[in-house]
Amino acid sequence: MTTVKRTRRKYTADFKRDAVALVTELGYKPSEAGRSLRIKKSLESDESS
Repeated sequence: MTTVKRTRRKYTADFKRDAVALVTELGYKPSEAGRSLRIKKSLESDESS
């Protein structure tokens, strides 16, 4: 059995700011913002660093 190692995607501070703005300023639901930005569902609720 072969396992595939996945690389973790890194998001810039600007990308994170824009993602938050979709929800806080434009009224998107978090799930809508995630779909719009093509973010996996598991990342929608993670704390950003």
